[in-house]
Amino acid sequence: MIRSVLVVEDDAAVREALGQTLDLGGFEPTLCGSFVAAKDMITRDFQGVILSDIRMSGRDGFYLLDYARGQDAELPVILLTGEGDIPMAVKAMGAGAFDFLEKPCAAKDLLAVLERALASRELVIENRSLKEQLVQGDPAARMIFGKSAAVETLRSHVRAVAATGADVLVTGAPGTGVPKCAEVIHLLSPNARKPFEKRSAAALSVEELERALDKAEGGSLFLDEISLLPQETQFALAQRLETPAPRILAGCTRDLDDMVSKGEFSSDLYYRLEGVRVYIPGLRERPEDIPIIFRQYVAQAAEQAGVTAPEITPDTIARLMAQDWPGNARALMNAAMRFALGLGDVSEDQTLGLAEQMAQVERSLLIEALRKHAGQATAAAKALKLPRKTFYDKLTRHGIRPEDFRSE
Repeated sequence: MIRSVLVVEDDAAVREALGQTLDLGGFEPTLCGSFVAAKDMITRDFQGVILSDIRMSGRDGFYLLDYARGQDAELPVILLTGEGDIPMAVKAMGAGAFDFLEKPCAAKDLLAVLERALASRELVIENRSLKEQLVQGDPAARMIFGKSAAVETLRSHVRAVAATGADVLVTGAPGTGVPKCAEVIHLLSPNARKPFEKRSAAALSVEELERALDKAEGGSLFLDEISLLPQETQFALAQRLETPAPRILAGCTRDLDDMVSKGEFSSDLYYRLEGVRVYIPGLRERPEDIPIIFRQYVAQAAEQAGVTAPEITPDTIARLMAQDWPGNARALMNAAMRFALGLGDVSEDQTLGLAEQMAQVERSLLIEALRKHAGQATAAAKALKLPRKTFYDKLTRHGIRPEDFRSE
């Protein structure tokens, strides 16, 4: 999320001081001396928040607030008040201002209000994006959450694979959503209106397989955890694939290549399925998607339970980002359900101390910087504002190699 703050203040000295405070606080301020100078940036598409003085020559803060709400009623506007302007500020709150602060205000108070406002804005932007995806009717956008480069690549791959009609092997770590991805492939396929049958491969007999294939005629059959398919059924499926049959979508969270080399899985069936593969990246490979997925699951859980979704604070997001989430999206969904219902903490592993949590946050930031800069350590270090030696020391401590990100 871009941490943009549009500052509107006609006193140049105050304006520059505010800009410096925001810059040091990790925000991205844009400074304007009047409403007229700021007007073109106040749009529905603006992803940041507005910080404006009330008393200004020309168009004042009330006019700006009214204009902003006309452009987007959910755009946070924070008003700065001078001495004696408190009644005016209270009136502004009634008119829809997000908050007000009396000048001069302490930096920590200003930054805290801006953090809340940006968190609110981020949630609004994400919810709008999700609603737009629903309107578009694209199952890949609607059902595969996230905005990272890795998940965008996944969506593109799923769309391309779905159109081919070929059998597909869907792989990923436990909890990444293999069944959901298989369903998306079916929904995007030319046979989306035909049956979509789902079966657990574990202990699936030949007779049960035949019945499932018959039910899926003209559509798709999803076999969850294909690695557990009994050998006799593996042979029968391989034989059936030689003749016209429903599309097979096979899901797997285990290393099938290794199982084939050890003789634990039919090489014949494996080579019939692995021609078209879809790999689902885990949350460790796309940590920037964690807040997005969590918010979506919290909203869903609250809606299903008929309760108001609790506020997701920056502290909550920080605790989410401090974890590796080996259970991936499924574990994050469980944490979101607990959070939405007020039944527990957001941590997947609540045994970690502060040092371990901070280390995991640091590791996530290092990985994301390298990913964004294609493994170029110098550029990544610059983005994180770290000296090169310090950056490399941190990479060594976390066992991270820049070269691992250069092929992405």
